[in-house]
Amino acid sequence: MSFSVRAAMDNEILINITPQETRIAILEQGVTQELHIERASCCGIVGNIYQGRVSRVLPGMQSAFIDIGLERAAFLHVADIWESNNIDEPSQPIEKLLHEGNHILVQVIKDAIGMKGARLSTQISLAGRMLVYLPQESHIGISQRIEDDEERELLRQKLQHVLPENETGGYIIRTMAESAEENDLQADIEYLHKLWRNIQELASAVAAPALLYQDLDLSHRALRDFATENTTRIQVDSRENHQRLMNFAKSYMPNMANRITLYTGERPLFDLYGVEDEIQKSLSKRVNLKSGGYLIIDQTEALTTMDVNTGGFIGVRNFDDTIFKTNLEAAQVIARQLRLRNIGGIIIIDFIDMDSDEHKSAVLKEFKKALSKDRTRMTVNGFSSLGLVEMTRKRMRESLSHILCESCPTCGGRGEIRTAQTICYEILRELLRESRQFNANEFRILASQQVIDLFLDEESQSLAQLGDFIAKPIRLQVEESYTQEQYDVIIM
Repeated sequence: MSFSVRAAMDNEILINITPQETRIAILEQGVTQELHIERASCCGIVGNIYQGRVSRVLPGMQSAFIDIGLERAAFLHVADIWESNNIDEPSQPIEKLLHEGNHILVQVIKDAIGMKGARLSTQISLAGRMLVYLPQESHIGISQRIEDDEERELLRQKLQHVLPENETGGYIIRTMAESAEENDLQADIEYLHKLWRNIQELASAVAAPALLYQDLDLSHRALRDFATENTTRIQVDSRENHQRLMNFAKSYMPNMANRITLYTGERPLFDLYGVEDEIQKSLSKRVNLKSGGYLIIDQTEALTTMDVNTGGFIGVRNFDDTIFKTNLEAAQVIARQLRLRNIGGIIIIDFIDMDSDEHKSAVLKEFKKALSKDRTRMTVNGFSSLGLVEMTRKRMRESLSHILCESCPTCGGRGEIRTAQTICYEILRELLRESRQFNANEFRILASQQVIDLFLDEESQSLAQLGDFIAKPIRLQVEESYTQEQYDVIIM
């Protein structure tokens, strides 16, 4: 099942701005549901349009690397080449469409994530407040979030009425356009046409690689993309940016201007609403449930697993009831954690095993209901034969943990380190190898405090026995800067 409809619920948007970064929190009923972070040092580039140059074509992968002026070449798959998707023409292999050195107009559809470069498309889309303009298309689409059939048809008629006579492009009517007047749509069309003309003129005047169009910064995108009729208030804690957002709102979304307020309280905005606490919790592998159960969330490059456990929850009637109630609560919490942490890609959920098909159906229904609040496209499969729920969530940008964290220098991202005893035994084996290769006067062990302490206590006999066997003195030296896994054996 795929999801694109988002349940309406009153929300509030908090915008925290410093010279280094912008942070957006979306709250529903006072609870943080989404977090978005953009840093000045590494802004996202989704939506940016470039004049690119083909640097390499890979027929075997039906893809190409495109130089758009970044450190790492971007990636273009044949499926994202608009010409190859033209229903009037048969699809062609990428080696027939692109050649090294070609200049090509591309738009970023996915930020670079991990070791992967940004993903590109040649199908250009320009977002306005009410409309998305598709200059290479010719059809009119309507957001699936506008569910009322009469409203959908009325919007289609309004748009067709104000389209220029020579219009060749296509449009998607956004959720924001619900109940819009013709003059609102007209203003969006004029803005988007002018923007597209500027991009085309710039593309013909500059050499590749070159940036032709940069999407709005995060605070302005929050107004354009996140603010809806259900948004009761938008608070921003920067006086300068409050004025910029007000000017933007008055020009493009006047119905939102009176909802933007400047926060001047002494307490930091994110502290006041508990957002800082939510950020810290969202970096933890364990998420506690109110019932006493808990989730364990493991994120890797390829997929994310979520394991549901009963913990101390014993239920009120029987064990089946305990499992069912824990899984129902977990379904809601998992949906929120996906949004909060911005987890994308393949996700495997291990609910606690249920014998009752009725219970399984109820949990899956509750899960899909909770997911309907998410603005990101996803697909969800039912319970597998192993009792697992498999799903995908479109990954547009780095997850929260990848933005805020890096791999632990001690464990290298494994999440665990070898014990001090394990390191002691490795050192003893290393000493034996070295003693057979070199005729040393003595050996010196450089290691962490934990390892040296073990050699002086529990493993002192092992060290003494080896010293007698190799007939060489062995000295110990603590290196404060060493992690538990680091050591050196010095030949003196």
